[in-house]
Amino acid sequence: MTTLPTILIADDDRSIRTVLTQALGRSGYQVRTTSSAATLWRWVEDGEGDLVITDVLMPDENGLDLVPRIKRIRPELPVLVMSAQSTILTAVQSTQRGAFEYLPKPFDLGELLSIVDRALKQPALAAPVEASKAPEDNLPLIGRSGSMQEIYRVIARLTTTDLTVMITGESGSGKELVARALHDYGRRRQGPFVAINMAAIPRELIESELFGHERGAFTGATNRHIGRFEQAAGGTLFLDEIGDMPPEAQTRLLRVLQEGEFTTVGGRQPIRANARIVAATHRDLRVLIRSGQFREDLFYRLNVVPIRLPPLRERAGDIALLAQHFLGRAQAEGLPAKTLAPEAMLRLAGYRWPGNVRELENLMRRFSALVPQSVITEEIVEAELAERVSHDQAAPHAGDATPDTPQAVERAIERHVARLMGEARDKGEDGVLYDRVLAAFEEPLIRLVLGETRGNQIRAAAMLGLNRNTLRKKIREHEIGVTRRVG
Repeated sequence: MTTLPTILIADDDRSIRTVLTQALGRSGYQVRTTSSAATLWRWVEDGEGDLVITDVLMPDENGLDLVPRIKRIRPELPVLVMSAQSTILTAVQSTQRGAFEYLPKPFDLGELLSIVDRALKQPALAAPVEASKAPEDNLPLIGRSGSMQEIYRVIARLTTTDLTVMITGESGSGKELVARALHDYGRRRQGPFVAINMAAIPRELIESELFGHERGAFTGATNRHIGRFEQAAGGTLFLDEIGDMPPEAQTRLLRVLQEGEFTTVGGRQPIRANARIVAATHRDLRVLIRSGQFREDLFYRLNVVPIRLPPLRERAGDIALLAQHFLGRAQAEGLPAKTLAPEAMLRLAGYRWPGNVRELENLMRRFSALVPQSVITEEIVEAELAERVSHDQAAPHAGDATPDTPQAVERAIERHVARLMGEARDKGEDGVLYDRVLAAFEEPLIRLVLGETRGNQIRAAAMLGLNRNTLRKKIREHEIGVTRRVG
């Protein structure tokens, strides 16, 4: 008779223990639960259990401290860590201390059951390593929304690898912060972090900036110049706005990624490339590929691990946390202490933030410096946002309807399609317009509908009028992360 796997659960929340016991029991597992780390440790020492699920904050011990102890005496025992703290540091420390997986609360039961099944089939054998020493009050990324939790988990998984990463997201959403987190928590954190913005460098100088040049390589090259690849040796090279890289530089970068070495401009001696590559862009590289502006082979070399950073409007639940963080940072820099009234915070959460996190940070700094009273009221926020909205509304062409009306939306779409038509006409390209228009509007449509249905793909397919398999195919094509959440 086959013995059913036993799951050991430690969490001081009775409702969590009950939900997990019922879900795991229905899936065919034996379950033992406790509210204390001490009891869990005793079970592990006695050789009980095939898998552990532990909370971080418990009355008698921090669950993160328990993980390396478990792995030392039973390295084959998979450990899943849960936490309502939900910070990037929690995710990274869970992974670095030997946890098989990290789950933020609230979690998806289907996802948890899938992880349990995978962990029991492929037990984690990695020994714990020293955790990052980054302090809790100086975290590079702030947010506890579901989308940010997934980013934390991806970063945590990448801390022991040098895989190339592609970060996509709107301007101001924090792409460089993600790149820095990948570096600061990764195994190259003792090396340099070197950033270069492709959009900020003249096209004719990009190759020299990336790879360096020899004396006399071109007019004005009076000395040897060390490029960013050499500067980043042993560390991380962040290629920001990679979509603006000119074709000739794309070709040289592809060769470096393929061969692992490069030569300086005007040089003959190959130099070994020893930097982890993290790229970022706010542009749709697939559209650029179809229009011949970006190499498809380079895209696949860079897009080994894609990370989509959501705009702030898609994670409104993080706005209060971010606003308080930026006010605290301003105070630490010597500006007067400020707090936000609850009504003011609600007004901030209702704004669309076209400038994303950077816009919110700048507004909090402005409040800290210019508002005389210590409490920022709803009226102050309303006045500031009203001025921004009126400025944004003045931008469209004369004769446009009021923003967000059907007429305004229709005209905005017409302008975008006309722009795509002009680009195709200027380049003499036929047969591409339909695909480009679809690419421009299909992805945001699917994301919005999945958000409305809380990740329920059956309901989303019904709303869209699509076959469920068709929807799944499009989700894969656009690399849309879908998580159906409970709790």
